Amino acid sequence: MFKPVNNKVEFPKMEEDVLKLWQEKDIYEKSIEQRPADNEYVFYDGPPFATGLPHFGHFVPGTIKDAIPRYQSMKGKRVIRRFGWDCHGLPVESEMEKTIGVSGHANIINYGVAKFNEECRSIVLRYTAEWKKAITRMGRWVDFDNGYRTMDKKYMESVWWAFKTLYDKGLIYEGYNVLPYSPKLASPLSNMEVNLGGYKDVTDPAVTVRFKADGEENTYFLAWTTTPWTLPSNLALAVGADIDYVKVQDEEGGEYYYLAEKLLNKYYKDGKGMKVVERVKGNDLVGKSYEPLFPYFADLKKVGAFQVVTADYVTTEDGCGIVHTASGFGVDDYNTMKTKLSSVPVVCPIDEECKFTSEVSDFAGMFVKDADKPIIQMLKEQGKLVKKENYLHSYPFCYRTGMPLIYRAMSCWFVDVPKIKEAMLKANDQITWVPEHIKYGRFGKWLEGAREWAISRNRFWGNPIPVWKCDGSDYIEVIGSVAELEEKCGHKVEDLHKHFVDELTWPSPDGKGTMRRVPDILDCWFESGSMPYAQQHYPFENKEKFEKELFPADFINEGLDQTRGWFYSLTVLSAALFDKPAFEHCIVSGIVLAEDGRKMSKSLRNYTDPMLVVEKYGADALRFALLNSPLVKADDLKFSEDIVKDVIKELLLPLWNAYSFFITYANIDGYNPDKTNFNDLKNPLDRWIISDLEKLVKDETDGYESYDMQKTASALVSFLDDLNNWYIRRSRRRFWRSENDSDKKEAYDTLYRVLLTFVKLACPIVPFITETIYQNLKTSDMPESVHLCDYPVYNAKERDENLEKEMRLIVKTIEMGRSLRSASNLKIRQPLKSYIIVDRNSFDRAILEKNKEIIAEELNVKQVDIQSDESSLVSYSAKANFKVLGSKLGKSMKEVASIIQDFDNNKIEKLLEGEKAKIVYSAGEIDIDENDLVIQRTEKEHVKVLNDGEITVGFDTEITKELLLEGVARDLIRFVQTVRKDSGFDVSDHIVLTIDGSDTIKEAVEMYSSYIKSETLANELSISENNGSEGEIGDDKFRVDVEKAK
Repeated sequence: MFKPVNNKVEFPKMEEDVLKLWQEKDIYEKSIEQRPADNEYVFYDGPPFATGLPHFGHFVPGTIKDAIPRYQSMKGKRVIRRFGWDCHGLPVESEMEKTIGVSGHANIINYGVAKFNEECRSIVLRYTAEWKKAITRMGRWVDFDNGYRTMDKKYMESVWWAFKTLYDKGLIYEGYNVLPYSPKLASPLSNMEVNLGGYKDVTDPAVTVRFKADGEENTYFLAWTTTPWTLPSNLALAVGADIDYVKVQDEEGGEYYYLAEKLLNKYYKDGKGMKVVERVKGNDLVGKSYEPLFPYFADLKKVGAFQVVTADYVTTEDGCGIVHTASGFGVDDYNTMKTKLSSVPVVCPIDEECKFTSEVSDFAGMFVKDADKPIIQMLKEQGKLVKKENYLHSYPFCYRTGMPLIYRAMSCWFVDVPKIKEAMLKANDQITWVPEHIKYGRFGKWLEGAREWAISRNRFWGNPIPVWKCDGSDYIEVIGSVAELEEKCGHKVEDLHKHFVDELTWPSPDGKGTMRRVPDILDCWFESGSMPYAQQHYPFENKEKFEKELFPADFINEGLDQTRGWFYSLTVLSAALFDKPAFEHCIVSGIVLAEDGRKMSKSLRNYTDPMLVVEKYGADALRFALLNSPLVKADDLKFSEDIVKDVIKELLLPLWNAYSFFITYANIDGYNPDKTNFNDLKNPLDRWIISDLEKLVKDETDGYESYDMQKTASALVSFLDDLNNWYIRRSRRRFWRSENDSDKKEAYDTLYRVLLTFVKLACPIVPFITETIYQNLKTSDMPESVHLCDYPVYNAKERDENLEKEMRLIVKTIEMGRSLRSASNLKIRQPLKSYIIVDRNSFDRAILEKNKEIIAEELNVKQVDIQSDESSLVSYSAKANFKVLGSKLGKSMKEVASIIQDFDNNKIEKLLEGEKAKIVYSAGEIDIDENDLVIQRTEKEHVKVLNDGEITVGFDTEITKELLLEGVARDLIRFVQTVRKDSGFDVSDHIVLTIDGSDTIKEAVEMYSSYIKSETLANELSISENNGSEGEIGDDKFRVDVEKAK
């Protein structure tokens, strides 16, 4: 006997029971131990920050990263699921700054770096309990006990090894360049971090300023900029070598101005108010000098500053064709000065928080962006401002602070990515991406355009850059291990964090001073990109195992933003260190948005806490909703609870109902699990559902092997529809009847096998409901959990594809009939006279002819007619297809159209069958076919018609009195069944039934008494007054009293 099943299942409560079962029986641990250690499936789990709580963005990859390892484990692989924590970096520092009420680089130094870092360490794992609870509740299996932490000494040491290895290969260098810089963080950002923050449209002041030319009386160069705050640092003006420039005289003031001829109208509308006195090319202006706009760096004139140079980035799209150049604040500016005026030093008069230093005395201590207005005002007062306007443009923002970035020149450590670009591209060629377009699209193009990676950060809580410099010379030593550091400094090293290693010094080998560590720490992306080997403490431990078994990973998955984050850093470092990809398969998931399409935001309160969704609907429903969505193909999803409700309606309840149906009748009949071989199954329904099941096994396996999660999810729903709405519905009477014959046993064997196989196929995605069902279905010789079973293996010998095709055809014609009933407001319980199916394919007609009884029963019609033409359903009319025939007939189109309009039913029918018709007209003749016409169908009287491709169906909708009364009887049966269920009767309970109502009700009961009794298991049926449940059918009211038979 199986345990009875409650139809009113509470999925969240059921899942809590399953979690207890897994924990009590150590199911996760057994899933690993039962698989051979030398057959490992490797996936890397990208580390989240534990300073924040999990959200939908974590649950999407989390679910994918649970489903695929569960599948691989069932396929015989040992799958270690080490969880990791990203412990360093800005999120932790920002959290601590709020806690202690200190912000800003200088203030943290005053507070004490050691104290600050230790307090960062203390909060790093603040929310680990919440993470464990959420991950466990979602049904995800991970190894928390043996997880890695980026702040652990062993992990950090492996990162040092990677740094030193790259340095020794000539792939890391210290350089000076203009970098995107976050003022609030007082730190540069890498290009990939800039991309994470994205660009926003902002309105900035755009000014045109005049620079007084040397040696030319009353003459000025006009230059335009959207960053007025950079003007105090101006060192040159750039022109386009081949751009046409003019020197014009202003008629009002008499001054002379140089600007691009194409942009004259921006300053002199329609050329009025000036006259052109000279035309020159940009090259002709090169070498001309001018007076400094501000006095702060005027002394640099003697080394070549303040003159005109050429640059290829100068255009005539905006401004005036002359570009103000400040080498300290723009990549193009920096490169131009470096190549054209190399004797001029870089000027960057701002501090770590992007406030002007004392060098710019008038604005010292002012944040640069705040200085725009006072700088413009000063220029105006000095007569140097020509024009001020507002300019809307796209500008980068910091992904951590949400503040605008500043591009500034500074010293930094770089990975020379261009040197390894070919290795990276080769690595990408070996990766399978889902969706495929990411490979050579978003990710491939990012690799193609890869630039130097700035990896040093002027911060505190992170992995220190392992470089020591002599304080009296340029001598450098790069440290690659703890042992090397201990040997150098002569001390035992217990911790590699900044406040420990900064104290470690030793005499410089060149005898010129003391070796001291450079102050910067590493970019966190360098740490997370080192995760494959750092989590194994490679190469200090596990070297052989890592190289042979653990690298590259079989699979990784994170969100789309990681194409320029973790996926990128993994690829850079693995290509540079090992000349391999870091992973072989990657699913890129999309972003979960709020229902309104906006980003989910706590402040906007535009989404529900995912854990509340789980508490309400269960984790299975949420897991499936996320996987059976565009998210698994890198597309975004507007999340609403409706998609979770749909999973319950379309997957969980149908599965539970099928399971409940089986258990109910299996217990009534005392069924013991058994198997009937496929070739011994006599009923076509059994053969068909087993064949359909084998197809599902193949589809699920193919889906997992190709990492197509949406395919695996959607196939489950489709199969359940076949199971419930076709197999069980068509087989129901086989289970109902009292005789225990071979057909009944085969039905039980078939449904048992289907349910047991289905839960094994579905359990990686919906692990809870499948475990619950399995626990009740399994026999004593089966594994103790569905997740310890082997994954079903496809058996092509148990496929009957011809039978599948037949069933698809039958089901399609029935679904068309149901759809037509619904569209025509013909309820299914109302019997109709006939259903006509028109199919021109003779093979299809033979199949339909064989199954007329099934179709009639399913659609509640008295007769099914299979025909090869539509003449009994519709009449045809035809018009000429002007788009097709117009070009052929020209002026004769109207004449031919008139002939076509007169085509009769027979002629149009022949054209639909593929024949051609010859039309003779005044200018000639033409052969036409179906494609040359626009054919209209008109339903005949009492007929409703639906067409889908080659099949047309129709009902004769005329309802006789006899049909009407049978419809009433069927409605009464449905009502009685509902009363039985609401009264708590078992399906096998017999009843005594009393009905009263209108004359129509009574007449229906009298005419169909035997039918009503057999369908409701009524031993007695009488027509008399009663105080039972009240109902109505159309305008006819009735009462029904149901009592259990004695």
